[in-house]
Amino acid sequence: EVQLQASGGGLVQVGGSTRLSCAVSGFTWDDYAIGWFRQAPGEEREGVACISTESGSTFYDDSAKGRFTMSVDSAKNTVFLQLNSLKPEDTAVYYCGSRRAPYYSGTFYCAYPNGMDYWGKGTQVTVSS
Repeated sequence: EVQLQASGGGLVQVGGSTRLSCAVSGFTWDDYAIGWFRQAPGEEREGVACISTESGSTFYDDSAKGRFTMSVDSAKNTVFLQLNSLKPEDTAVYYCGSRRAPYYSGTFYCAYPNGMDYWGKGTQVTVSS
């Protein structure tokens, strides 16, 4: 069974940085989609950065481009999201989600989070001014 556990985050000042980690178990790294999503209070869950072996490239939402970097360390079964130049509007619970045997690109799965099969518990990022 695939399990995901996000960690990191916390309280960060505007302009600061933090790194989120997602520990993955029960997962095969040869054919997958995995991504970072976030959900602010009263808002829908949205994709931040997603990668799929279907396309081989990482998609970043416009809000994340140039500030966030997603990386995968398959040897350590961990996915990271480096968040830099944080803004108050980045405040949200951040989740990692995945699915096996993806049909579509990372762009699709970030746009349609319901396409993911597995979710971990989220981790809170609060950006204070």
